[in-house]
Amino acid sequence: MTSTFDLKRAVLLAAIGEGVLSLMDALMKLMSARYPIFEITFLRFLFGGLVAIGIFVANGPVWPSREAMKFHLLRAVFAVGAATTFFYALSVLPLAEAMALSFVAPIFIALLAVVILKERFDARIGIALAIGLCGMLVIVGGKLGQDNSSADPWRGAIAVLVSAFLYALVMVMLRARANKDPLPTIVLIQNVAPAFLLLIPALLVWQPVSWSDLGVFAVIGVLAASGHMLLANAFMRAEAARLAPIHYLVLVWGTLYGYLIFGDIPGLTTLIGAVLIVFGTLLTRRT
Repeated sequence: MTSTFDLKRAVLLAAIGEGVLSLMDALMKLMSARYPIFEITFLRFLFGGLVAIGIFVANGPVWPSREAMKFHLLRAVFAVGAATTFFYALSVLPLAEAMALSFVAPIFIALLAVVILKERFDARIGIALAIGLCGMLVIVGGKLGQDNSSADPWRGAIAVLVSAFLYALVMVMLRARANKDPLPTIVLIQNVAPAFLLLIPALLVWQPVSWSDLGVFAVIGVLAASGHMLLANAFMRAEAARLAPIHYLVLVWGTLYGYLIFGDIPGLTTLIGAVLIVFGTLLTRRT
């Protein structure tokens, strides 16, 4: 059982972690206008990996077992898929709208927690998923016809759905190993392995990176490693389904960063759709 203190601490850590990763996403959206998706995703994991190596060494290296290595390498593959699809969505959608669409992730987390972690099945999960998808349609539907590239919102929405599912899978898998493997080891594999997986795809589309942009990617790396440490720490202290609703905060963070960095203001359909998705996700909470 999770104590009240541990649960409150886990919620706080997860909330801060979501804010840190949301800022990383905002900076990645900024970079997506200048460089190919595979390149910026590779650089995100490369610099994140350098920071993770520093954390790993500073805490006294604890090498993972063969079982743990296989498990986290599989997580890394899913993490690459989640990152590339989401960063693509950021390149074609406003930040707050992409964040709002990602609200289906907590529903997927609750669903996958039943399948993978054998948590109690609740029929509300199916209802929540249907409501969440309706919210997605409201958000994307409000974008159609606004410009000549009306297919982009749908491509972006599909990319966010794929990303949300893979992200949920990564988080549930994290919960499965969070109390078995040291946090620095988890974060190390989470960042270094994807960098290796993305090396060749990135080289195939590589464009020269300015020194100032390398500085931005270094900041992105720090944010990525820090955010993952915070989330991993949170998932050590509480069940996946209990922490899933904290993902709602990305709309607050996304709206703030979207306004400050890009001047984006979410429209009415975005807010209505986000409310539907949040309501659907609330149904997955356990009493």
